[in-house]
Amino acid sequence: MTLWSVLLSEFLTEEKDKMKKTIAAVAALALTATLAVAAPGEGRKGRHGKHGKGEFSAKFAEKLNLSEAQKAQIKSLQDSFRAENEPFRQQALQLRTDLKAAREANDTTRAEALKAQLQAQREQMKPRMQAQHERILSILTAEQRAQLETMKSERKGRRGGAWKNKTQ
Repeated sequence: MTLWSVLLSEFLTEEKDKMKKTIAAVAALALTATLAVAAPGEGRKGRHGKHGKGEFSAKFAEKLNLSEAQKAQIKSLQDSFRAENEPFRQQALQLRTDLKAAREANDTTRAEALKAQLQAQREQMKPRMQAQHERILSILTAEQRAQLETMKSERKGRRGGAWKNKTQ
């Protein structure tokens, strides 16, 4: 092998590495921008807003150290789950609006009936949400699942502590 071919080979290898790094950086930037735009809580309405349940925001992705492939898989699962359950969501919004109106009108009979309907709908959604949670967990590594459980426990501890302090 001549000196020229060795130098050319090294140059091309360096250029390929630079190109790979550039492509990876652009992909990471695009994903970050997508997650930032689609972040939970955007356009909050009312007092409670969008809680982002089931959403793996950029914060979770960072804390769990998700790979780009995992982020893409989870986003795909979330998008399909949201689309499949849109009728349930619309029905729940309407029931809550009707319940608020019934309470404001002091129509306790109607309010109780609407509360029962909302509770029945929640019960219907529980298995769907559990299945979605299991699908997401199946994407995570054992280490990531353990970290997620730790994060959930910490959150419950904070929430429980705050509630106990308010009620005492």
